[in-house]
Amino acid sequence: MAEAPPPNLRLRIDRQALAHNYRALDEMSGDAKAGAAVKANCYGLGVGTCVPVLRDAGAVMFFVAHWGEVAPLLPHMEAGNIRVLHGAGNAQEAGYAKAIGAVPVVNSLHQARLWSEAGGGLCDLMVDTGINRLGISPDEIGDPAIQALKVDCLMSHLACADEDSPMNARQLAAFKSCTGSVSHQRLSLANSAGIALGADYAFDVTRPGLSLYGGIARPELAQVIRQVAYPQAAIIQKRALSAGEGVGYNCTFTAPAAMNVGVVSIGYADGFLRSWNIGTDGAIGGAYLLHGDKHLPVLGKISMDMIVADLSQAPELAEGDWLSLPYMLQAAAQQSSVSQYELLTMLGQRFGRI
Repeated sequence: MAEAPPPNLRLRIDRQALAHNYRALDEMSGDAKAGAAVKANCYGLGVGTCVPVLRDAGAVMFFVAHWGEVAPLLPHMEAGNIRVLHGAGNAQEAGYAKAIGAVPVVNSLHQARLWSEAGGGLCDLMVDTGINRLGISPDEIGDPAIQALKVDCLMSHLACADEDSPMNARQLAAFKSCTGSVSHQRLSLANSAGIALGADYAFDVTRPGLSLYGGIARPELAQVIRQVAYPQAAIIQKRALSAGEGVGYNCTFTAPAAMNVGVVSIGYADGFLRSWNIGTDGAIGGAYLLHGDKHLPVLGKISMDMIVADLSQAPELAEGDWLSLPYMLQAAAQQSSVSQYELLTMLGQRFGRI
């Protein structure tokens, strides 16, 4: 079978920036050791690319959400370094955990009983201190099913760490009140934003995710975290428009004069949503692509697989040339009204990783 040609979408991953971000977050964790949240295919950037970098930078605990995310990690580490945040919710999941040695995070009395019935062994335990997602209630911590567990890491999750919210102190106090109620080896509370809240939140293990991959979870991280992901798309056709011609669905852009434009191979199926090009007043316009330091405005509506860019500032560009998306995550979130988390995880599968 003939080899497929390379894609005209590519995602450059700066491995040095990724390693820097891990080491910076680990240093900010003080006496605690930083783990790494690698769920959702390393927030969309690719397990095969990112996990070896994080491992070699010093990470030893890796957090995923689903059991289906475990297998891609196994070539890179021992199963005991993998923590599955959703826990073992049925006998099949508990049996799989026992068979391969990955560590479930127990989130309920039901999961605690399942784990013991499967033979027990090392697990982590999530206590809900106010986010009201997964985790046992503090008043359940004395239940015999919980007390029977062999808990490595007792953990909770902050709801508002990216804000200066009184909720942070309330959760910290609630977590501390639980730590003497069940036997454990280590404590963990802080995510990326939580690390920036200071040493009181660090305990023994921190669990950065977003900021590993370039996200600015709090202002304190703005001068620390480096951009990791650089999406690029190729021009697949260059066109000459006459004055008065429209562009894209519903012709929401009309050429005011003769102009050169490029049809670029990226669209909302690749995570470049229509919200990028809709202003706060509802008018279409404002998105742009980059050619060096030149801003090339996006014209008209964003389609599923393509957009049209104004090439007036870069007439030398031709079909096959590459343009970049402005993907400093904090600025991109403001431009697109899409959260930094979504900007990463929505990057589609059509990007070739480089």
